This record gives sequence, structure tokens and C-alpha cells, in this order.
Amino acid sequence: MIFEKEIAGRKIVIETGRYAQQAGAAVTVRQGDTMILAAATAAPEAAPGRAFLPLTVDFEERYYAEGRIPATYFRREGRPELEATLLARLIDRPLRPLFPKYYTNETQIVVSSLSFDGENDFSTLAMIGASAALILSDIPFENAIGAVKIGLIDGEFVLNPTFTQMAHSKMSLTIAGTRDAVTTIEMEGHEIPETTIIKAVSFAQPLIAELAEWQYDIRRQAGKPKREFVPAKPDTTLVDTMAQEFGEAMRSAANHPDKKTREANTDQVRARVLERFIDPANPDIAGQTEEILKAFEVNLKEEVRRAILDNNIRPDGRGAKEIRPISIEIDFLPNRVHGSALFRRGQTQVLNTVTLGGPADARKLDTMVVAAEEEYFLHHYNFPPYSTGEVAPIRQKRRELGHGAMAQRALEPVLPDHETFPYTIRSVSEVLSSNGSSSMASCCAASLALMAAGVPLKTHVAAVGVGLVRSAAPGDNRYVLLTDIQGIEDALGDMDFKCAGTENGITSLHLDVKTTDLTIDILAEALDQAREGRLFILDKMNAVISKPRDYMSPFAPKLTTIHVNPSKIGIVIGPGGKTVRAIQAKTGTKIDINEDGKIVVAAIDVAAATAAIEEIYNLTEEVELGRVYAGKISRIEPYGVFVDLQGGANGLIHISQLADHRVERIEDEFNLGDEVMAMVTSVDGGKVRLSRRAVLENWTLQEAQAADRGGGKPRGGERGRR
Repeated sequence: MIFEKEIAGRKIVIETGRYAQQAGAAVTVRQGDTMILAAATAAPEAAPGRAFLPLTVDFEERYYAEGRIPATYFRREGRPELEATLLARLIDRPLRPLFPKYYTNETQIVVSSLSFDGENDFSTLAMIGASAALILSDIPFENAIGAVKIGLIDGEFVLNPTFTQMAHSKMSLTIAGTRDAVTTIEMEGHEIPETTIIKAVSFAQPLIAELAEWQYDIRRQAGKPKREFVPAKPDTTLVDTMAQEFGEAMRSAANHPDKKTREANTDQVRARVLERFIDPANPDIAGQTEEILKAFEVNLKEEVRRAILDNNIRPDGRGAKEIRPISIEIDFLPNRVHGSALFRRGQTQVLNTVTLGGPADARKLDTMVVAAEEEYFLHHYNFPPYSTGEVAPIRQKRRELGHGAMAQRALEPVLPDHETFPYTIRSVSEVLSSNGSSSMASCCAASLALMAAGVPLKTHVAAVGVGLVRSAAPGDNRYVLLTDIQGIEDALGDMDFKCAGTENGITSLHLDVKTTDLTIDILAEALDQAREGRLFILDKMNAVISKPRDYMSPFAPKLTTIHVNPSKIGIVIGPGGKTVRAIQAKTGTKIDINEDGKIVVAAIDVAAATAAIEEIYNLTEEVELGRVYAGKISRIEPYGVFVDLQGGANGLIHISQLADHRVERIEDEFNLGDEVMAMVTSVDGGKVRLSRRAVLENWTLQEAQAADRGGGKPRGGERGRR
């Protein structure tokens, strides 16, 4: 069945029932010639022992979608590119909190690109497709989402802009939500005012609701019956009894400024609770333990939330808008590291390092999700297990990739233009200690380290997280917004709101909510509270370093840009890159070559750069009339020899100009590879004529040209003197 809908003058088409019939449900979503397939499938039984939703979301980027073969060794898609992983996270985030509480069946959503027209973006189609597949399936998922992207072009909002339009947009804002409220926002932009964000959300919300309602209409016509789901709720009697006996102990244990002490105190109360409620006579000890711990977590969450809502007491004793103590150091690493900063906010500590390289160090992009070909600024975020006092394998998880990407987006608008600062910049945030908002701290640390490294940032970027605790009691509309949330507030709260920007506006924003009733008013208040916190942090950062340094580490590479004739680029590169690799190995430099003839040489040592440039000039130098060159004979013909000159030129020495005597047979006097000195006597349309005789007899250019034309000595029979 095919369903069509027009949103803001553009048609979206959903088709179901034709593909992947053995999945729980599958749909294709198309706009223009961009099409995705989304399939949702769930295990029939709950996962044993799981206390969380085991949901997996994957975006499979298929290169046949744009009619090309992957450039990998095996010519097939490998592991997902970073951009595909980030898109999978974007699909996951608005859907995850909408599954029924206590639902623990293994569930998987797979979105694949089928066709890509180079203009219509995958992201919103993928989110709509994943939602539609869930709604149409037998999975007990009842809350459809809509998703749109908003651009800001010439001061006007543009719905679902094409890639061509996005090149002129000051903002990219992706919003997803139900027909009642926004659940996810992902935004990047050039210092966008908070009021503009609110206007964009207000503009998008009715369109999101329309897309969600459309999916309910499709379900009524093509959906499967939903499987029965009976949530395994905690025993209410156990919960109430535990609250009466241990509520005060839980509240006291959870309220402590030190994370380790708080966790130790909570563990002690948990142990007492298990000792109190486990019945040794019951053979199902494991089942009892699971039920008791489930009730304990319900009560602990309620105690923390009640303390915040009723008494305005946060776990570490701060006020709702209070930011944890901040300390900042720069340049504490040896200057072989091109820039370094250590940013600490409470018990969250991030070390950031900056490394500068040449254009050749840029990340080469081979993906359909983004239109650029090279990436000259890279921000990487590492979250080792020791940062939370744990022992675990070190792996790069999706969370780390997402946090790194957000800080990268936040900083990109304040970076210098690549044409004026042609470095590749790698910024690495190492989370040394974490108690919430480590992604925000990594953004602050990166901004500090970039300025310390001498990267000409326009201004500092600071970032802060804001949480939400909202009453769940019917008719109780109380809520508290918490600035600079720590780990326990993030885990037990209702919102994860990350906001980064400058003094002038927002550069990156990330919103996830666990409720379905976030209002525009609460969002506007959160933006204002985030701005207040951001300005406070910016003051702390500017007190340490307020503008970029006008010098760099002596160990940072120096870049020298030269231009050569574009037709000579192949000579510098050589067959299979052999020539340029040889120059780099000989001089210890890195060389980046562009098709337009621009060559950038990166070297720590100025002498090395000079040597590399001289080598390049020798290869690309234009032949100069009247100049004497050394060259090697590359070809012998009865009428003369062809000589390879520096700069890649090739010239002919006629047999009459080979020697100061008559040459009867060239092979008797010359061999291939012989080096000869010859004067350039003519350059005509790329054809070069040379004279060795002119060098031997010390002729002027005019004399050599006359002799070449006459095939013998200069007119008058006399040799000129130079």
C-alpha cells in the first residue's frame, strides 16, 4: 500500500507491504529520488534479567544508492562511517523513551539507504521510517513521531532544505516529536539567538504533529494487531513498605557532594534493604533479589526527585542554577603538544590537546550523509573506564562518537576559514574524571586548548547541561530546571539538554527528554538558564586566556603555500605518487597538492620546507628562452635527440646542433641517458628546440637561433662573445 503526504509543498511517500515481509514491519520512505527502507523487529519474549530496553538502531549506508562502488579494498561497505553512526543515534533518541515502561524484549530497527539523489537528506526520512515501521508492527509501540529539519536562509525558516540550500543556511536544526510535544532537538548554527530557536521549534511543531498523525492513519489501514504486553511492574506493596522503612536513609545517602561517597552510602543502604526483605526460606533467591532491587531503584529515584521538587535540594547541595566550582589550566603539557588545557567542573575533569597538521592530514570523507569531501577540523572524545572508577574494556562506543561530534559542531562556527588558516586541526578530549556533563566540559577544554595553540578562534565557546525534574503526580505541574547536571541528576531526571555557544548565541544544541509533555515555555526557560550558565563559564575561561596566541609551539608544523602551473601537477606527483613521496622522505616534510596548482608544504624545520620547495620548483619550472639547461637524452632519432629537462619539459636537439663538428651518425657519439648541456633556442606551442652547439661555442641566443634556422654557423661566420 502506498501513502502520500505533502508537507510545505513537498511530497513524502510511504509504502508498506511490498518489502521485507518477515520483519515485524517494514516501510520505504521517499522524497524526490532519495529513498530509505526501515524495518522493525522484536523478539517474542522479554529478555531475562534485563532491567532496561535492549533496543538496537542501525543505519546502513549503501553506496549503490548513489550509483557508485565503494572505494574499500573489497569493494563493499565496511563498518559504518562516523556520519552513519551519528544518524543511527539520531533515529534512536526520540524513539527510545516512547517504548512502554518495563518493556525488555530485544528490539532492532534497521534503516538502509536505497536511493540517494544528492539533494534530499536521509535523516528525517529515516526517523519517520523507523517510527512508521514500529507503529505498523505488532511491537507494543504506540507513540508515532514526526521529524523535520529547519534551515535559516536569508533570515527565513526553510523546511527540510536540500543540500544545495543548506550550503547557504546559518542553522541546521533537526526536530522530532509526537503529535503533542517535542522529544529531540539536534542543532548546529552560527551563534543563533535563543529566541530564534524557540521560533523555529514553534514553526516545526505543527508539522511534526501532522506527520505523526499521518502514521496513525496509515496504521488504521495497514497496521498489524499489537501483541499483548503486561509490564513487569515492581510490587507496589514492597515499594511502599521499603519507602516507609528506608526512605530517610536513601535520601540521606543520595545527598552528598562527593560521587564516590554517595555511591558507597547508597550501596550500604541497598545491602541493608536486601538483608531486610530477602526471605531465606524462599528457594527463588535470585527472583527475590531482582524484585527487591527494582523496588529499591524506584524508591531511590523518587527520594532524589522529591528532595529537589519539595525542598529544592540537589544531591550535592547546590541551588538549581548553581554551577559547580571551575578550575582551568593551560600549557601544562610540554610544548611538543601544540596546545593543551585542563578543565575541571566539580568532579568532572577533561584534558584537551590540540595537534596541528597540514592539509594532507585532513580526514577524507566517503559518505552520502554529508556533502563535503574533506574535514579539516576533528574533535575526538575519549571516555576511559577509570574516569568513573570502573574496570572495563576500552572501546569506542556510539556515545563517545556522539559527544565528540557535538563539541566539533559547537566549535566549527568560530574556527578560522581554511583558506586563511590552512591547517588540519585535531582536538582530543580525554575525560579523566566524570560526574556528569563531561561532553560539555570537553567543549570548554577544547576552546581553551585551541586558543593556547595559537588557532585564531573568533571567540570562546562554552557549554553547559541543563536537566529537568518534573512531578509525575496527576494535576501537579511543578518542575525544576537544574543547571550543570551531574550524573545522578541525568540518570534520574526527565531531560538531557546540552547547549554550547558564545556570548552572542548558540552554536550547538542537543535535547533528549524522557517525558512526552515538554512545553515550549519550559524549553524557552531552559534556553535562558543555559545562557546564564554559559556566560558565567565564559567569564571563567576568558580570565585564563581571552584571545588566541599570536604564536605557535616550535614543534608545530609551519605551512608554506606555493603555486605552480596546474599542468605540472602530474610531474610533482609522479607515477602512483612516487615523486612526491620521494620528496617528502628526502626532506622530512608533508606535501598537499591541489588540482588548481596550489601546493602546501608542512614542515617543522624551515630548511626542510625550503629544500622541498626547491625540489618542486625544479620539477615544475617553466622553460626559459636562452637559458642553458642540463638534461638527459631520452630518445634518439636519425634527425636529432630528445632531451628531458627539469620542470618536465622535453626538447629536440637537431643533429646539426649536437656538436661543434659534423655528426654523421648520432649513435656513434651519444647514448640514451647521456647528460648534455643545451640552450633553449625556441619555445613554440609547447615544442622546445635546443642547441648543444651554442653552449660549446659560447653563442648568444640570437646567434644560436640564426644557426638553428640555417642549420650551420651564425651569419657572418663568426662566433659571438657573451
